[in-house]
Amino acid sequence: MNKGKTVFAQLMAFLPDYEFDKCVDKYNGNFKVRTFSCRTHFYVMSFAQLTYRESLRDIEVSLKALSGKLYHSGISHPVCRTTLSEANQTRDWRIYADFAQILIKEARRLYKKDNEFLFDIDNLAYALDSTTIDLCLSLFPWAKFRKKKAAVKAHTLLDLRGSIPTFIEITDGNVSDIKILDNITIEVGAIYIMDRGYLDFQRLYAIHQKRAFFIIRSKKNTVFRRVYSRKVDKSTGLRCDQTIRLTGINSKDHYPEHMRRIKFFDQETGNTYVFLTNNFELDALIISNLYKERWKVELFFKWIKQHLRIKSFYGTTYNAVCCQIWIAICSYLLVAIVKKKLKLEHSLYTLLQIFSLTLFEKVPVNELFEEANYETKTVAEDKQLSLFDL
Repeated sequence: MNKGKTVFAQLMAFLPDYEFDKCVDKYNGNFKVRTFSCRTHFYVMSFAQLTYRESLRDIEVSLKALSGKLYHSGISHPVCRTTLSEANQTRDWRIYADFAQILIKEARRLYKKDNEFLFDIDNLAYALDSTTIDLCLSLFPWAKFRKKKAAVKAHTLLDLRGSIPTFIEITDGNVSDIKILDNITIEVGAIYIMDRGYLDFQRLYAIHQKRAFFIIRSKKNTVFRRVYSRKVDKSTGLRCDQTIRLTGINSKDHYPEHMRRIKFFDQETGNTYVFLTNNFELDALIISNLYKERWKVELFFKWIKQHLRIKSFYGTTYNAVCCQIWIAICSYLLVAIVKKKLKLEHSLYTLLQIFSLTLFEKVPVNELFEEANYETKTVAEDKQLSLFDL
């Protein structure tokens, strides 16, 4: 790296400029824009994410304090909070959503063979879930969730082989999780792992017809008839492995074919789980353990809430919230890409902490981690972050 560049400029150099410009042109992002372009907007919001800025005023004051170093970092001049606020409210958030998809593809490629996925199966495995981000109803009246509460949901499909999100959709809190299944592109042969909140037999049958597989927890009121039972080793926690046919008034029409029902007792928690799947080839124990992998998407939600600025927002409109969330996701993906391309052994947590303190130092990124012996796990990291020690 050029020693004349700041750490921030070196990080931004990993972004695909041509692809970013394509996203901007697609939505006319720079139409009638004189100074504060989409690229500068992205840089400023990324700076806010990487340095943990809490408000527009906080961003404005910090940039003014660093005004002598901004030019060499890709930001031509300090930005006042009114300019940034207007950009967040009016600039199409889909620019950054589309750009995030490009970074997702790059991150998935880099992490394809470097993961903690322990199952020897050929199928791609995805975990689908959503997380709720609470908002103030008086400030965000469009994000209705409860009678006296507002919220947005981030619906996420996580690739379990690399812990990289492959699909994210931001909605208000009232949107049902089940409806998101209609917006996901189903891949042939892939396995989709879901909690029982996504149990909709008509949509599950649509996944089956597209020659993909699902693993989902059953509900107690699911009505079925046992067709066949297979022998199981109860010492492993398995209780039954059955072929069933749904017999409910609507369910038998929505899913007219046979389904597999597996009951599993978790000795660690003392809980009993019942899974439904259309996969009759994998071992029942593998299917039960695959469902355990779903916890990775929960850890992903906890991680981004702790380390990205998506709890307090810089604007109150839907567009401003989406801009901030998507740029936060881009920042997460950028650091993950830099980690892999520079072969940094430290966790994403460690990288983010060091970058937050050294963004405007003119030091090659590699040297930031060579002069001191940073451990990949620190006292400040709890168990949930071990997932990201890639």
